[in-house]
Amino acid sequence: MPILACDGHLFKEALQGAVAWLTANRDEIDALNVFPVPDGDTGTNMLLTLQSAVEEIHGIDETHLGRVVKRVAHGALMGARGNSGVILSQIFRGISVSVENRAVVDGPGLAQALESGATVAYRAVMKPTEGTMLTVVREAAHGATARASQTPDIVDVTRAACEAARAAVERTPEQLDVLRRAGVVDAGGFGLQIILEGFLKRLEGEPAVAFARPAAHHAAPRAVVAPETGWGYCTEFIINGAGLPLDEVRAEIARRGESAIIVGDESAIKVHVHTHEPAVVMAYAQQIGTLSRIKVDDMSAQHHRLQGEASRQPRSLKHLGIVAVASGRGFRQILESLGVDSVVEGGQTMNPSTEDLLTAVESVPAAEVVLLPNNGNVIMSAQQVPPLSDKRVRVVPSRSLPEGIAALLAFDFTQDLEANATAMGRALKAVRTVEITTAVRDSAVDGLQIHEGDVIGLLNDRVVAAGKARPPVIDRVLGRIDPSSVQTITIYAGAEAPELERETVRRQLAERFKNSAVELQAGEQALYPYIIAVE
Repeated sequence: MPILACDGHLFKEALQGAVAWLTANRDEIDALNVFPVPDGDTGTNMLLTLQSAVEEIHGIDETHLGRVVKRVAHGALMGARGNSGVILSQIFRGISVSVENRAVVDGPGLAQALESGATVAYRAVMKPTEGTMLTVVREAAHGATARASQTPDIVDVTRAACEAARAAVERTPEQLDVLRRAGVVDAGGFGLQIILEGFLKRLEGEPAVAFARPAAHHAAPRAVVAPETGWGYCTEFIINGAGLPLDEVRAEIARRGESAIIVGDESAIKVHVHTHEPAVVMAYAQQIGTLSRIKVDDMSAQHHRLQGEASRQPRSLKHLGIVAVASGRGFRQILESLGVDSVVEGGQTMNPSTEDLLTAVESVPAAEVVLLPNNGNVIMSAQQVPPLSDKRVRVVPSRSLPEGIAALLAFDFTQDLEANATAMGRALKAVRTVEITTAVRDSAVDGLQIHEGDVIGLLNDRVVAAGKARPPVIDRVLGRIDPSSVQTITIYAGAEAPELERETVRRQLAERFKNSAVELQAGEQALYPYIIAVE
């Protein structure tokens, strides 16, 4: 049966279908990683962004399409996580601009809105790359426009958008060589295809899951200043999967925190634990299954709030503040020792949202703030913060924690915001970052045959070595660097790196780089046993 008009109520219904279908396909999207590293999170980031958008319209009694979509766009922006989430939020922003003053749209109006979404999304990316979700949204919009010239039916136009998106996704390996070599399609593009398909399924009458308000916290912990000591974080979530090892989970999580209550069965495990390392706990849990109903509360903040007015004396305003993203107690302590005012918990697999970053910026007692994302997939979310804040905010686009630390070492409290942002941006470019992790699937990358479980080494985000043990892989990665170009090497050992191995790696690098200073620090980060800064 044709649908000739889409109002706010129908858009809300269809969006529920998109959430349901994206939820069902999240793991498949996450698995579409170019490199076999344990940070596939595109599906998760898109789902959390979409859930934030839907939460914004929960319970409202509104049928005006423009007003509904405006709220959806705002929710998507505030909840945007990772590059894919930010781009998705910009698609909604473009749709909102197109329908702002319209109570309903027909098929051509919907196509026009999609075209606007594609245009705004392209403008949001400084260097748009074809073969990504940008290409997919553009082709979906073109498909919708072509069909809308023949019919006003919303369903037909949406179906045409889905077909065009599906075809565009299949072509992404032809447009990006890195996808072709990895044997995958673009994850963000596939995620967008799934969203459109879910939208269509609901329009066609397939039942979506009953609307339920998403949990207050969906993924990584919200922005908090991570205390070195104190009460820690009350961390709760459910691990979903098949054949879950309940006894192992109990032992591992109890080892990582206090007051642990872990119950469940082979299909679902409910976790409650008090820990100073919520990111480490959740990174472990994500290796076991998928997480839902995540809730992280800063118990120190709760404790202080209960102290009454005396504990809420205003802090003195400082000239400049610094906000940085990090995971791992060691890294947090390092950042705080270098003058960071607020450390936002997050990193690989747990990208903080735009709202998390904005909350941290607003919490700093300074009128001007430097924001260090310290992860390539957090930069776009960080770049949404300056226009949302009343403060002057400059994003220094650090792609790794070593880059962020190098930038902090260049910070000068006697200089103004612009001078510091310039100096910090220059400093981070002098750092080469080495990351050691474990392959999560079989793969072939630039001639390297990699098997699941292998140790892999990355140099500036490129996989350059693989093997069965960490020290030899580290040696091969660092062997690609001319010793005469190196002054300092800092090894940041992760939570999974044994003490004896840490010292072995330090001695090994000191032997290779005899004229360089080699330092070992405890980063205690998850997933990456070693992150190494070469300067």
